Amino acid sequence: MSLSIDFMDETNELKKEDFDLVESLLNFAANKLEIENESEVSITFVSNERIQEINREYREKDLPTDVISFAMEELGEGEIEISGVEMPRVLGDIIISVSKAHEQANDYGHAFTRELGFLALHGFLHLLGYDHMTPEDEKEMFGLQKDILDEYGLKR
Repeated sequence: MSLSIDFMDETNELKKEDFDLVESLLNFAANKLEIENESEVSITFVSNERIQEINREYREKDLPTDVISFAMEELGEGEIEISGVEMPRVLGDIIISVSKAHEQANDYGHAFTRELGFLALHGFLHLLGYDHMTPEDEKEMFGLQKDILDEYGLKR
């Protein structure tokens, strides 16, 4: 089973190993969560300035953040669901601030790769409908996130 992941690195800071880690981790999570084979995800790595623009435009929060997800499966107003057509499942887009990942790795005292994996997985779970708006939802999402990271071997 594998996801189809489209990577874009607007920062030109990441190494092949970083992409390999994120791809491997998200495929591990997709397998564990029984996500359809060949489901599509796009991941863009950006600067703090770029993620702040996106955060301001789409969430009306004028500050940089670490990760933003745009799920494609939420039907917008006036959109209709297409059925009976075999198409890959398009999960959506994940945008990660590389600068924030470095800052947070330093703040938490763990490796950049651990933070990058954490943010990618966090964004991925959002695409699958998990959220942390209520204490119950937060407990479920963060518990699942920790289980996947630990099982994969990306412990703090």
